[in-house]
Amino acid sequence: MKKNDKDVTEPKILSLGDDFSLIKNFLDGDESSFNVLVQRHKEKVRNIIFITMNSPDDADDIAQEVFITIYKNLKNFRFQSQFSTWLYRITVNKCRDHLRKKKIRKMFLPLNDEAGKKSFESYSVEDTDISRLVRKAISKLPYKLKTPLLLKDIEGMSYQEIAESMNCEIGTVKSRIFRAREGLKKLLEPYEQELL
Repeated sequence: MKKNDKDVTEPKILSLGDDFSLIKNFLDGDESSFNVLVQRHKEKVRNIIFITMNSPDDADDIAQEVFITIYKNLKNFRFQSQFSTWLYRITVNKCRDHLRKKKIRKMFLPLNDEAGKKSFESYSVEDTDISRLVRKAISKLPYKLKTPLLLKDIEGMSYQEIAESMNCEIGTVKSRIFRAREGLKKLLEPYEQELL
């Protein structure tokens, strides 16, 4: 295999075994190994949280909760699947917990508090920032559909890894991803010209 200049300047992506080595080192008392794990995975975790919760304020808080949970429970990691699968399962569960808490809080808010929020349908055609439109549309999908779509299409996880992360069957994952993509198409139909 021939190396080119691009390979030299880009950071090397470490392998699955490297995550395992870092975990073992951490369990043997090397605290710096945990910091490397955090640095390696924090942006993916933040992206999943940001798109799931549709709130930059929540992204950092929930990400911190995720890594605190990982820190406290890393001794329970069994080395039977990829670390990222375990990490994403914890991330998905933290998002689910926060969404549940938000629903409960909304039940106690006065009705007019929701009136000031701008709905997706009210965005004008001039709002053509494609990634923003797509993120907004994804945020409108139900949680059960949004999460597997993000893990598959953005994080590039396999159906098996998503099933493990979400603790469900592969067929369920495939069905939810299909329904999410169909829902996304419908939400983005009014913006077809801007997206082409």
